[in-house]
Amino acid sequence: MKTSQATAEVFFTAFKALKSNEKKAFLEKIIADTKLRNDLIDIALIEKAKKAKGSPVSAKNYFTNRRKSGAAS
Repeated sequence: MKTSQATAEVFFTAFKALKSNEKKAFLEKIIADTKLRNDLIDIALIEKAKKAKGSPVSAKNYFTNRRKSGAAS
């Protein structure tokens, strides 16, 4: 396991151990950060697109089209 993967695992384990109200407060902090929120939205859309039938789209093309459409901030 790479160091970055191990670090991510530690943080994820700690997050799962939080109480419900603590998880909510943490997620509210993440969502309040515009850049991070947009990154998470992009990741969710890419994961959704992976499951959709149709022509495959590379991440590079996705972001190029997103910038051209003005959807990127």
